[in-house]
Amino acid sequence: MTDITRRAALALPGLLLARGASAQDRPLRVVVPFPPGGTSDLIARLVQPEVQRILGQVVVVDNRGGAAGNLGADNVAKSPPDGTTVLLTDPGILTTSPSLFSRLTYDPAKDFDPVTMLIYAPYILAVHPGLPVRNAAELAAYAKANPGKINFAHSGVGALNHLTALVAVQHWGGEVTEVFYRGGMLGIQAASTGESQMVVNGATATLPFVKDGRLRAIAVTGPRRLADLPDVPTFAELGWPAAEAGIWQGLLAPAGTPGAIIERQYRAFAEALRTPTLTQRLTTLGAEVRADGPADFRRWLAAETEAWGAVIRARGIKLD
Repeated sequence: MTDITRRAALALPGLLLARGASAQDRPLRVVVPFPPGGTSDLIARLVQPEVQRILGQVVVVDNRGGAAGNLGADNVAKSPPDGTTVLLTDPGILTTSPSLFSRLTYDPAKDFDPVTMLIYAPYILAVHPGLPVRNAAELAAYAKANPGKINFAHSGVGALNHLTALVAVQHWGGEVTEVFYRGGMLGIQAASTGESQMVVNGATATLPFVKDGRLRAIAVTGPRRLADLPDVPTFAELGWPAAEAGIWQGLLAPAGTPGAIIERQYRAFAEALRTPTLTQRLTTLGAEVRADGPADFRRWLAAETEAWGAVIRARGIKLD
């Protein structure tokens, strides 16, 4: 063995160790598949400092919007399963995309390892204050008597907020004009300025607009009324469909990520969400922690894929 070969052989274990360590030392990239300002982005930025502290690893929020969330999801699906990339999203895009698209560049059921659900927040159905309705009965009657005169702002055909509104309007026997915006926050802002007149979106992003009077809340999804909106009824109280719909936020890793890494990420995000200041902040936004771990999240994804797939198929909605 030459001297050069001997030195290379002696150095090899150290080089391999250094490579392994460098992967751990790299930042954790939290991909949000929507533009800044929406619920997924808000949750990512709320937990980022705490997760960074708990993991002792730099955490970077990476917004990759486009194609109703599919561009960002595809980016994570094709990332190395080494613990440096996760997807933080409303998992509704993973449950509806198989029915909306004939061909996807990734497989929602096979290309991700669920880490955990993070939070649940109900939807708020809200209208611009200039619309001459003050409650659910008046809105349903107005939509029925004035077909197409309400511009409904949504963040994408087939998004859960879009589907929730569709089944509600159908239940009323009314008709609205759909207006697509590139992100939930843009839809909320459009409804608050009167560019559109109605929006269905997560309480975390919508509630501030209701509180300051830019929007009027008509109804909320979820199991109970919001503490900050005690006079606003739930869909269930009104007998409307999609009563359990809402903003879910979940965390997923590329398929094949080692179980130990999945567990570490799950515990870090769950711990971050349960810090008192963050829990209080989420509560004021109408959200609650639902960090139950990988197994429960996997079961939820399967059930929701079947339920919303049936809604999409019944209405013949396709995006390609």
